[in-house]
Amino acid sequence: MGAKKTKDIARGLTSKGFQQHHSHHEMYWFCIGGKKTSIRTRISHSASEYGDNLLAQMARQVQLSRQEFDDLVECPLTQEAYAELLRKRDPIRGQP
Repeated sequence: MGAKKTKDIARGLTSKGFQQHHSHHEMYWFCIGGKKTSIRTRISHSASEYGDNLLAQMARQVQLSRQEFDDLVECPLTQEAYAELLRKRDPIRGQP
């Protein structure tokens, strides 16, 4: 599947409803209707590229397979389709 530039990952996440919060890492929280869900991941300030291992960890953090995560970042998986997938898998209980 290969490495990805962190700026491309960040751009993909923010275009799909993730909001960035700065701390010692760049935190990305998935939001629905302006409200944060429990779904989150992070990108290190010092990294310019992430390899397969870190990308697999990020995929798990946002409740996706590695292929689904690639689709989320590269845009075939829409924000609405991602939210629906999460609802079906139940990690965002109580969200409309």
